[in-house]
Amino acid sequence: MKNRTIKLALLLGLLGSQAALAGPHGDDLSRCLVESTNQADRQALAKWGFSAASQHPAVRSVVTVSEKELDDSNKYTAELLTRLLTQSCRSEAQKALQYEGPVTLQTSFQVLGQVAGRELFSSPQVAIAMATGLSRHLDARTLAALSSAMQKE
Repeated sequence: MKNRTIKLALLLGLLGSQAALAGPHGDDLSRCLVESTNQADRQALAKWGFSAASQHPAVRSVVTVSEKELDDSNKYTAELLTRLLTQSCRSEAQKALQYEGPVTLQTSFQVLGQVAGRELFSSPQVAIAMATGLSRHLDARTLAALSSAMQKE
């Protein structure tokens, strides 16, 4: 049962976006997770999240991730999480679990997920695609009117 709770907390931490408060041991674990991963690890984590999200019906028509790619990503991420919790950050994970409970894993992995996501969205290619693509379709006049209305108030 305890093992199942830990797995659930990990998954919620990687997938969830709800805010959870971390204690000092959770903060130490978060710091260790980020410091113990390199850019390739964080990119793989972002790729895993994107691959998993590609299964959502709302985006399935615009994103294709093969079963093999998804499975490979799941495997790499599982190995990364195992390495982080049992080797690189073992002491921090044990203290966080002992003093703050399984929810601290969720919080700590949310931090790592946020760092990975920031790296993904800070790519110049992503920024250009988002900015130029969106700006072509924004109604500048309507937005300017909103700004003018706010200044009058």
